[in-house]
Amino acid sequence: MTFLSDIKDYPWTSLLAGILPARLAARLPKRFQAPSSQIVPPASVAGRALTIVIAIMTFLACLTAGVVYMVHQSASAWVDDIASEVTVELNPLETADIEKKMTLVALFLAKQPGVSRVKPMSADESAKLLEPWLGSTAALSALPVPRLIAVEIDRSDPPDIEAIQNALTQNFEGVTLDDHRRWQSEIKLITRSAALGGIAVLALVAAATVAVIVSATRSAMATNREIIEVLHFVGANDRFISREFERHFLGLGVRAGLVGAIAATVTFLLLPVLLSLLGGGAVTEAETRRLLGNGELDLGGYLLLALIVVVVAALCMVTSRLGVFRVLKTYA
Repeated sequence: MTFLSDIKDYPWTSLLAGILPARLAARLPKRFQAPSSQIVPPASVAGRALTIVIAIMTFLACLTAGVVYMVHQSASAWVDDIASEVTVELNPLETADIEKKMTLVALFLAKQPGVSRVKPMSADESAKLLEPWLGSTAALSALPVPRLIAVEIDRSDPPDIEAIQNALTQNFEGVTLDDHRRWQSEIKLITRSAALGGIAVLALVAAATVAVIVSATRSAMATNREIIEVLHFVGANDRFISREFERHFLGLGVRAGLVGAIAATVTFLLLPVLLSLLGGGAVTEAETRRLLGNGELDLGGYLLLALIVVVVAALCMVTSRLGVFRVLKTYA
């Protein structure tokens, strides 16, 4: 309840004055100005260097969370696409008339329950799938490139993949079915690794932010020791003194968090352009887009950045509260 009351009672209209430069803040209407009845001088707590450090921390946290979010979204879409299709591969070395066999296998697959569409791929289409790795060369036409049949399955009523695989093995030689399970497991592994890496980075950023706030709190307490002693003398309790510092650090966290989040938002808006400029060629750019999608955040991604600002502000406030109480115990 104390934490919620501190947030409710905070003079939020004065945050704009703290974000803007002093000259512009002085021209704001009176209701946007910082209250003049603050006991602890703002300059002794909300230093410009501290604000910059927390803004950088927030920027790194937003950048990490946004990239992990994009990887997760792209991987989920990729897994959905892979799960809705299986691939049948025909070995050209074991078949005299590959085109006839392609037709027979395609007709056989089209009759199976749960199969919504069968698309035999031509030799040129199969060869183009190798171009990202082998390049566009005439030598591909001389290679025994396996022929592929893309089979779309009905996800509402999926077929028995093992039964179809056994039927293909019994009726046709040199025909194999790939249900893409290995690719799905690898994609999920990459997504989990990216998520764990992002959590580790966020934990480091949070730890660094806590350390900075603790140091700033101790410094502010030492600077305002005379004010604190006078407040104790006139009967102010530790909760009242802590509340004054909490307000400063809450505003500091919101201002610095907004700056970091806005910088991260601009970075994500420019990310598609950066991917095109720094792609390193068509192949590398294609692989990057498979990993990050189109490089743009959706509404959920931007809400995640806003959530990080809230977390940073709350972290600054709670850390300052604990730091103030710890220092006040040493005064006693």
